[in-house]
Amino acid sequence: MDFGRLITAMVTPFDAEGKIDWETTGRLIDYLIGEQQTDSIVVCGTTGESPTLDDEEKIALYKFAVERAAGRVPVIAGTGSNNTAHSIHLTKEAEAAGADGVLLVSPYYNKPSQEGLYQHFRAIAESTKLPVMLYNVPGRTGVNLNVDTTLRLAEIPNIVATKDCAPTEQLTAIAAGAPAHFKVYSGDDSQTLPALAVGAYGIVSVTSHIIGREMKQMINAYVEGRTAEAARLHQQLSPIFKGLFNCPHPVTNPVPVKYALNHLGIPVGGVRLPLVPLTEAEAAFVRNLLDNRE
Repeated sequence: MDFGRLITAMVTPFDAEGKIDWETTGRLIDYLIGEQQTDSIVVCGTTGESPTLDDEEKIALYKFAVERAAGRVPVIAGTGSNNTAHSIHLTKEAEAAGADGVLLVSPYYNKPSQEGLYQHFRAIAESTKLPVMLYNVPGRTGVNLNVDTTLRLAEIPNIVATKDCAPTEQLTAIAAGAPAHFKVYSGDDSQTLPALAVGAYGIVSVTSHIIGREMKQMINAYVEGRTAEAARLHQQLSPIFKGLFNCPHPVTNPVPVKYALNHLGIPVGGVRLPLVPLTEAEAAFVRNLLDNRE
């Protein structure tokens, strides 16, 4: 399964009561595939507010996204947690729902050893026929899935990719040592082009909700050898990459991107506690960022 080079980690639209807005979810999927040219979508990832979605909601989202995408792009289901048995349960549900792959975040809070990480991911991978993408995000989980453990996991046939938010040095080492079937994705929008330059295959993106088409142009320019054009596009897009995470100080994803989508006329609603909306100053920063794009 080739998930493509531009994967969007999709927000979960909520209505005024904080429940999943299914009509808007369908429109958002169509918009990401059509207008923003995403190659795949992730549902129930961090950007989808997975910590505050219950199992019933997650399984419903898996099914809905598969049905709405209707084969136009692959659907990757976020099924990871810090409980291996629970992750296996959700992975089986995603497979039954028709998902094309699963995204497994490193276990958070309980801070397992590297051997614990290996055994966790291996157990989930062995429970399913689906392709597995690892997800290393030390800033949220408190543990780094290191190079050696990632490469060890890459030898498991259905572990086919990693989304890694570690520094470029780690992406470089993984790309250099990985088997041919294993693809490296950056999890940091601002590092899309640098990551490609050191051997990554693509990006699992948040800002592709807003500038996916332009990101696709940048990726294609680099892959096709038009490096000066890719650099120019990166420079042009850099304020959006940075601004949607720093408004102008760090703000937790997906609060800014949800505000941005609402501002652009895609009514995805608010966020669930413990996340809170942008302050008026932060909102003004995002509006200015979007309204003054080149």
